[in-house]
Amino acid sequence: MFLLNSFELIGTIAFAISGAVTGIDKQLDIFGITFLAIITAVGGGIFRDIIIGNTPPTAFVDPTSVVISIFTALVVFFFYKKIHKFEKIIILSDALGLGVFTAIGCRTAMLHGASSAFLVITMGLSTGIGGGMIRDIFVGKVPFVLKREIYATASITGAVCFYAFFHYLPEILSLYLCCAIVFIIRMVAVIRKINLPTALS
Repeated sequence: MFLLNSFELIGTIAFAISGAVTGIDKQLDIFGITFLAIITAVGGGIFRDIIIGNTPPTAFVDPTSVVISIFTALVVFFFYKKIHKFEKIIILSDALGLGVFTAIGCRTAMLHGASSAFLVITMGLSTGIGGGMIRDIFVGKVPFVLKREIYATASITGAVCFYAFFHYLPEILSLYLCCAIVFIIRMVAVIRKINLPTALS
């Protein structure tokens, strides 16, 4: 689990950076920037925990992710111009975070008694993309995942695979495979510039 915990840390930082950068782009003050960083990093997990009845949500019981998000937001605030140059690293970390949070979302749902494939997959998806959707709604943007990018699709695919693997493979292997599948799909889509089709205007 050490490797997964390391990935979760990377994903938390990447999601927090995403929220903080969005806040800076929208010219929010330091509180607004920090708030967006936190909600992007932990919002999906909070939503998942409320749905499956895991209350109070993990983010409130163990505030480690919140503290990391606050620290990340402050670093971004003071070193924005330098951090903005590492866009490729942020995209890479974000894809890794998406995979990790999707896997953790599925696992958490199953550990709390979820047996329905739909519920497990939905909780994996919600954990992976929920924070980013809340972030975009707060700043008045159409959520990133509702546009052409293959993002939510990668999360769904990974969640489906986790549910299928979980019944036949060791739990830790299911987690790593889910994470890897989401990460690979997301990065291939970014590198190849593959997008979902939109309606013709």
